[in-house]
Order: sequence, then structure tokens, then C-alpha cells
Amino acid sequence: MTDRATEILAGSKTIAVVGLSRDPAKASHGVAAVLQAHGFRIIPVHPSADELLGEKVYRSLTDIPEAVDLVDVFRPAADTPPIAEQAVAIGAKALWLQQGIVSAESRRIAEEGGLDYVEDRCTAVVRAVANLSVR
Repeated sequence: MTDRATEILAGSKTIAVVGLSRDPAKASHGVAAVLQAHGFRIIPVHPSADELLGEKVYRSLTDIPEAVDLVDVFRPAADTPPIAEQAVAIGAKALWLQQGIVSAESRRIAEEGGLDYVEDRCTAVVRAVANLSVR
């Protein structure tokens, strides 16, 4: 049986990664690189970088000029409610807070906005367990 997180990731092709680090040793960089290597379109969101993983970086979700399926968040829980609001505003299909990140407020915002919601799970682990690729 497939769990909901797997279904959400399987239904996503374009993933905005909020908090994607410039540092290849950081989890956000490694996870995004793995997803990209498996065919997912990665759109980095970072306050000051211009390019990460070969992709143009945007300052916020609302600056992204294309449709986003999934917003994958690598930020502290306290920072996530405004990100949830932006995810709703851009019409993303889902909001995903990475492993170790839990926010009742972000869940409420996402669910009231009609988004699927996952928290405290790693997209790369879910991808690996389900052997998901976009090709």
C-alpha cells in the first residue's frame, strides 16, 4: 500500500525548494540534487544566490513564473507559516516540511488553502523507498 506522502511526491514533477543551501554538504542541497537526478524539476528559492544546481534561483515562491506542484521546505518551523501562505497564493498542489520540521500553523494554512500537506518526512527518503523517478 502506498502512503499519502508517496502519492504526493509521485504526483509532483516541479518542486520549489525553499531554503536550498549553497553548501553541498547540507541536507537541502543533497536532497534537491537527488530529486533532480531522478528527473524532478527543481526550482531553488534562496534569499541571495543566483544559481543553484544549474537552475535560476528565485527570492520567494511568488517570484516563480511557472506552475509549482510541490513546495519542499528546509527552514525552521517558525519560518514556515509565511511560506505556507505563499504556497497557497501561487496555487501549489502540496506543501512538504522536511524531516524534523513540524508546524500546526503551516498545516492549517495549507489545508485551508486546499493543499496536500506533509511534515517531518524527507522527500529523498520517500523517493528512494518508492523508487520514484520522473522521466
